[in-house]
Amino acid sequence: MLKHGILGLLNYGDMTGYEIMEVFRDSLKYFWSAQTSQIYRELQTLKKQGWVTDVLIPQEARPDKKVFSITDSGRQELLRWLSEDDTGFDTRSPLLMKTFFRGELTPEENIYFFRRIQSYSDAFLSQLEKPETSVTMYAQKGSDAEKALYWRMTIEYGVMYMNMLKKWTSRCIKELEEFGKEGAGNEYPCD
Repeated sequence: MLKHGILGLLNYGDMTGYEIMEVFRDSLKYFWSAQTSQIYRELQTLKKQGWVTDVLIPQEARPDKKVFSITDSGRQELLRWLSEDDTGFDTRSPLLMKTFFRGELTPEENIYFFRRIQSYSDAFLSQLEKPETSVTMYAQKGSDAEKALYWRMTIEYGVMYMNMLKKWTSRCIKELEEFGKEGAGNEYPCD
């Protein structure tokens, strides 16, 4: 999936590996995460497959930079992937798998678990001004309002998901706290 994300970015224009990482950090992280090392490794794989090329650009007083471009076969691969019927919807969730078996731990440990998720959601949501700025900046760079519309849709999904996580974890914490007060007599504490 990362390879297609990189191809999609390079389809908008040539970029260095660092610039690709910046786009991930500024906007794609709202629905996909990637480490710098993963991006550079994937760029080398894409180059071997003939989907990207690179050019070394000399710079004065700085190290030379490598600029990557998508090839025609890379663009064809991107379009093939976008045209697949598979939506990519996956019901697998490590978070829910861990939640399902949390009965093995104490309520206090589980409350802490859900509070950590809340903290992550809060940190994510506190950066809300940045995605809109990023979408606007990239839209101006590419001067394509329709593409920016899709970028905005994916960011909105990420924001809505984080808000749902906040609401869900609050409910779980409340139910665990109430369950602790009422004792173990409740058969189904999360109803």
